[in-house]
Amino acid sequence: MDYVYILVGLALVLGGLVGYLARQMVANQQIRSARKEARRLLDEATAKHKEVLLEAKEEATKVRNAAEAESREHRLQSQRLERRLDQKEEALGRKLDSLERRERDLDNRAKGIERTKVELERIRKEQLAKLESLSGISSDEAKRSLLQALEQEVKEEASRLVRIWEAQVKEEADREAQRVLATAIQRCTTDVVSETMVSTISLPSDEMKGRLIGREGRNIRALEQATGVDLIIDDTPETVTISSFDPVRREIARIALNRLILDGRIHPARIEEVVEKAKTEVEVIIRNEGERAAYEGGVPGLHPELIKLLGQLKFRTSYGQNVLLHSLEVSHLAGMLADEIGADAGVARRAGLLHDIGKAVNYEVGGSHALIGADLVKQWDKSAEVVQAVAEHHGEASTSSVMGFIVAAADAISGSRPGARRESLQQYLKRIEELEDIASGFPGVEKAFAIQAGREVRVLVKPEEIDDLTAIRLVRDISKKIEESLTYPGQIKVIVMRETVAVDYAK
Repeated sequence: MDYVYILVGLALVLGGLVGYLARQMVANQQIRSARKEARRLLDEATAKHKEVLLEAKEEATKVRNAAEAESREHRLQSQRLERRLDQKEEALGRKLDSLERRERDLDNRAKGIERTKVELERIRKEQLAKLESLSGISSDEAKRSLLQALEQEVKEEASRLVRIWEAQVKEEADREAQRVLATAIQRCTTDVVSETMVSTISLPSDEMKGRLIGREGRNIRALEQATGVDLIIDDTPETVTISSFDPVRREIARIALNRLILDGRIHPARIEEVVEKAKTEVEVIIRNEGERAAYEGGVPGLHPELIKLLGQLKFRTSYGQNVLLHSLEVSHLAGMLADEIGADAGVARRAGLLHDIGKAVNYEVGGSHALIGADLVKQWDKSAEVVQAVAEHHGEASTSSVMGFIVAAADAISGSRPGARRESLQQYLKRIEELEDIASGFPGVEKAFAIQAGREVRVLVKPEEIDDLTAIRLVRDISKKIEESLTYPGQIKVIVMRETVAVDYAK
């Protein structure tokens, strides 16, 4: 039994030895293989190292050669720059020497000039002293005399230039104004209606006169009391004349009288009834005429009160011209003038149509119709431009707005057209005399003549008292005085003439 164990143990030992020896053989074989591989790798590394060293040496040689070439080039450039700097330094040295010489020359010249100035001042003083002794006046007096002469010469030249510029500006302004006004006038054609203070009624027979007078004149008294007019029944055959300064009352009386004549029933009660119906009819006519004028004038949206006042202008006259037709014409002209100058034509037409609205009530209210009209328009029209234009169109207010000038121009055009208005001989002569008196009242005026129906004033002045510059001021002063003192349609041209005539005879 023990022997078996011994054999087993020996077998195990032998097996272990055999395994150890086998592992040693395998390890030795691997070691040898590793050494061979290491030797091979070492040989390859050595060969590559030699190649790298060789390449590095070649590259280093190339770099060294390039650096040496670049260094040589830099040295050559440095040498060239040094030569240039040397040349420039030499040139600057020469220039500095030249500048120093010039500076010395300039100093010498400045000293010479200073000496010359001193000498000239001495000579000037000597000459001035000699001139003063010869002329008998001092230099200050001579300066004053020369300045006065220069001042007079400058004034004359300024006056001449002012006249030239004023003439040019006036010519251009007149040309443009004529174009605008001519365009507006040519486009506006309206009828001219001349009104009178009386209306004539034709009767079917002279027998109707007695019926109109009535028993003891009761019919004519009732008619005059109801209408407020004067009924003139004279020897004129088959004609009765209605006289009144109020055209509305005259129109009511005309309508009532025509109806009474057609009806034949003439007595105080019937007269009162017919007059009341005539008043109602006239009120309708007034409203219709106001609406028609607003429509024809292109002015929509007027307040009913303004429509009523506008219609009343149908029965108002100005120098014999119907005010409603005049207002309608002014509305058209104002709109066209506004179109020509680029202003608001709608506002211009509205202001033109309403510009004389104050004449509808100026029998009851005192004051200028322009200011009265402005107050009326202000109550029912919120346009400040329209109110201002109405107030300014006759110059009662300070004319400063464009619309004021437009309406004033249109009003003057409408009123100054031939046949538009009627003026009495006495008024015409009075205006002529007033114009001549105003112009003659200025100092230096010799004579004054109003010509062209008072639309031009020519003033002759004394040439020894009025020079050219004073003449320009005088014509403006006369124009301003006329504007302040007189009321007239259109415009008045003022001409101041100054003439010096020298006469001699050769014998």
